Amino acid sequence: MMPFTVTGAFDDGATYNVQITGRADRPVIGSHRATALVGLHQGGPVSLSPTGPVRTVAGDDEATVLAVLREYTNVLEEGPGAPRQARVPG
Repeated sequence: MMPFTVTGAFDDGATYNVQITGRADRPVIGSHRATALVGLHQGGPVSLSPTGPVRTVAGDDEATVLAVLREYTNVLEEGPGAPRQARVPG
């Protein structure tokens, strides 16, 4: 996959704009806080959507990196190429 951008905000209102790279050595570029957040959760479980599935967070797995940002920050916009979140019918 190609790198894509994500814009969001932390709970304290600080905003970020990052590039999710798909690289294990540097999964997020552009925000030290977002990079640290993803690093903190690497190797742990994350739900890809409100109904699952649950996967292990890995730097080279763009969907899990995006899921961490969705779970712990307010993602405002996802650029072209971002994995789409599963929608719950009904």
